[in-house]
Amino acid sequence: MKKIVYTREEMLKLNKDSLLSRGVTIESIAEIAFHQQKRYSSEITFDLCVESVEKILSLRDIFHHVQLSIEIDKIAEKGLFEGPIQDVISEDLGLFGIDETLGLDVAGTYGTIGQTNFGDIDVNKSGIVKVLNDEGKKTGVCHTFLDDIVGAIAAAASTRVAQVLNEYDAKNNDKGTTIFDLMEE
Repeated sequence: MKKIVYTREEMLKLNKDSLLSRGVTIESIAEIAFHQQKRYSSEITFDLCVESVEKILSLRDIFHHVQLSIEIDKIAEKGLFEGPIQDVISEDLGLFGIDETLGLDVAGTYGTIGQTNFGDIDVNKSGIVKVLNDEGKKTGVCHTFLDDIVGAIAAAASTRVAQVLNEYDAKNNDKGTTIFDLMEE
């Protein structure tokens, strides 16, 4: 019998291994989340970013996105698609957009802010996302889907970090401040 359902621990390990096989580490994704969120909070830690990336990579939907995206890129590298889609994917046509659609879905795990964070990462391409994007331009290398999935995971992790810090602030706010008090300032 084929195994098609995995535990969270198994999905995390399989995702980590698959990403590493394509040159992506948990830390390289966490670095993007860290740099995105440090603009807004001095309380952020790199360890919280790593924890957030790992949490996201253990989710079933994210597992499916990561595994599918990597396989699509590998199939394109081997030239196994037929018709015009082979060139569209292998050349990472800017108007294709399906790769970004998968990225938006991953980032959307953490709502609209996650998707906004993904847009920022997708446009500004820093860290491992830039490396993947640049390497994907080389002959025989395709990262059309992977760079967007990695950016989306970083965006989701960035958003999760903001939510964790916000929850921490809410629990430790002993002044009894409400949103209405903040509006007066």
